[in-house]
Amino acid sequence: MKITKTIPVFKDYIWGGTKLKSEFGKVTDLDPVAESWELAAHKDGTSGFAGESFDLAALFNEHRELIGTNADKFERFPMMIKLIDAKNNLSVQVHPSDEYALKNENSYGKTEMWYVVEAEEGAGLYIGFDRDVTEAEFRTLIAENRLQEVLHFIPVKPGEWHFIEAGTVHAIGKGVVIAEVQQNSNLTYRLYDYGRVGADGKPRELHVEKGVKVSKLTAYAPDKRTSCEYFSCESVALQGEKTFVAGKESFVAFVILDGTFTVEGVRYAKGDTVFVPAGYGAFTLSGEAKLVSVRI
Repeated sequence: MKITKTIPVFKDYIWGGTKLKSEFGKVTDLDPVAESWELAAHKDGTSGFAGESFDLAALFNEHRELIGTNADKFERFPMMIKLIDAKNNLSVQVHPSDEYALKNENSYGKTEMWYVVEAEEGAGLYIGFDRDVTEAEFRTLIAENRLQEVLHFIPVKPGEWHFIEAGTVHAIGKGVVIAEVQQNSNLTYRLYDYGRVGADGKPRELHVEKGVKVSKLTAYAPDKRTSCEYFSCESVALQGEKTFVAGKESFVAFVILDGTFTVEGVRYAKGDTVFVPAGYGAFTLSGEAKLVSVRI
């Protein structure tokens, strides 16, 4: 398999905007475009590869050597990469741990990392609580639509990483574009949604009982990790040439957040995610670009 870009899956959730099309070159009839699943092998969406007949799920199942030996411990492809355009606030939500999700939902849980690509003035993220809360208080705040009163708000700027472990109550605020690297899961327990209605005109479903069971109720403590057992991430500022190696242990995926680069004679641009299969060996990127690189 050669180096190639991925073919993403798009989602038109109600809080999404237009930036993934207008700024990142995504081509889709969906409007709005909330998420672009750049690298995904999930029942709700599987990404493909330009110039290849197989998708990521087939690659994992039939050509595991191109994913890498680090994936051998997983029964399913372990992670997902997304671009997220939050024109409006996302719901306040929580994701369960693997232990809870595998037992109750036949799914992985969801630990994730956010890289801030763009942020409007005053925009930010809600991660965890400002203080410890009790379960009774948590339930009361949800019932009275006052949950935001105790959420920890973080004003953000481009270039920041934020690690959100499973069980952490959180929300992406409006005016933020995020590159998200997460476990391979689409499992979300929604706790508060600002009274919004979905495309069917009805309020979107909340998942209070499950959400309360899996939420950590202690005060937010900053987590500066950029890796975990499912993925490892790095931000790269490319100026000129830089050589990387895709060993047998893992593929390398590059999400281009700005600029362009050329590799093996092919030019890639902002919005592309470029996949280098495991075992490819050394390769050189040439250009000027801001990237996020991801491995297992």
